[in-house]
Amino acid sequence: MAPWRVGKTHLLELLGGWEQTDGTAYAALAARIRLLIIDGRITPGARLPSERDLAASLALSRTTVNAAYTMLRSEGYLQSRQGSGSVAQIPGRPPELPLPRPGDIIDLSRATCTAAPGTHAAAVRALDRLPPRLTTDGYELAGLPELRVKLAERYSRQGLPTNPEEIFVTSGSQSAISLVARTFVAPGDRVVVESPGYPHAFSALRAAGARLLPFRMDASAGWDVDGFDLAVRRSVPTLAFLMPDFHNPTSRSMTIDERRRVVATAEAHGMVVVSDEATAELALDGQDALPPIASFAHRPGSVIVIGSASKTVWGGLRVGWVRTSVENVDRLIAARMANDLGAAVIDQLVYSEMLTDFEPVLEFRRDALRASRDALQSALSTLLPSWTMSPTRGGIASWVKLDEPVSSAMTIAARARGLLIGAGPWFGLDGEFEQFIRVPITVGTEAIERAVEILADAEDDVHLGSHAGTYPVGARRL
Repeated sequence: MAPWRVGKTHLLELLGGWEQTDGTAYAALAARIRLLIIDGRITPGARLPSERDLAASLALSRTTVNAAYTMLRSEGYLQSRQGSGSVAQIPGRPPELPLPRPGDIIDLSRATCTAAPGTHAAAVRALDRLPPRLTTDGYELAGLPELRVKLAERYSRQGLPTNPEEIFVTSGSQSAISLVARTFVAPGDRVVVESPGYPHAFSALRAAGARLLPFRMDASAGWDVDGFDLAVRRSVPTLAFLMPDFHNPTSRSMTIDERRRVVATAEAHGMVVVSDEATAELALDGQDALPPIASFAHRPGSVIVIGSASKTVWGGLRVGWVRTSVENVDRLIAARMANDLGAAVIDQLVYSEMLTDFEPVLEFRRDALRASRDALQSALSTLLPSWTMSPTRGGIASWVKLDEPVSSAMTIAARARGLLIGAGPWFGLDGEFEQFIRVPITVGTEAIERAVEILADAEDDVHLGSHAGTYPVGARRL
């Protein structure tokens, strides 16, 4: 089978603002491509553009691109194949082999949780309720009525009056993001996004043809709302994608004033705000929830809310939803029919059962996340005291600042020791955030502590200047 090809245009988007320094452009280009392979944005086994094509696209000499590719081949990140050009791979693992099995490594590249207690019992109850559904065709284009009722009731209790007709159920939040992007974004439309932000949302928006406009998000200072206002006034975007509650990756939440200003700016310019609230209920320090950003809207449908069962219950429960106007729900139903005809009935029944008594589920998840957060803070203070952990009062991850801009090198060195973790540039648009890594707190305290030990060990190699990428993956399996 021919390898999947990374097109020139797509690779240029992924490269973003990689830094070119006089005399070292080839090394900077190689470093950026190396990171893209490590964090999975370039899949092992994918074929890269030819040296000639990439040189023309980047306005570089072919010699420069050849030197970058040669460096990556010598390190084991590219392999030349007859008739296939340059193919990406991970050193020590041929691209034909599967990824390491769970348990071989600590995987902190994804902020995912195991199932909450009660999920199995809810599934058993859901199966008992399934037989009457078997006499129907099973297609619920907007979602099961009973689940839409329960979700609407939860929003209403949170201060956002909602009718069941304003709820649209999807197969997970990523499906919701992709469908909203396809429905409300036309090719060439400008979309404002946070930087750093959620990489999979960037991908979904780009797939819909959006031109992404970043505005700054800082773990200490919060959202650059003035920058948001300026971007909107200058560019007249169609949509903004935000995470106002326990933002991924910084964990920060918008203040009431920031929420009000963002919505006011959006409505004044006729744009839509998409609010990803998958982690909104995961406050870790007992603080009161802030008003939902949609509660500041004056125009129906100007704020589209996306929710998910994956961060509170389980990622294997493929249930997400959209809260918006009835008119927007109708648009989403019409758009979804090109891809699917509704979320799985059994998954919706299970989640509906979980919502019947949901507070214990939230308390369990909050307790587990809090314990892992505290373990991370303690381990960093002991083993990596020069690193700074962002205040993490909720959500699923911490944004950790290193003492030097060596995030990519740390990622490579950590992988060699059996730890997968996301480098800072993965969460930006232009190769920024080399001084940050994201550390999920969704695994247990033992895994967190071991991960920090690996990072401390990897830091020695990075600071000594050794090339950690030459170690084979899994050389020190856990």
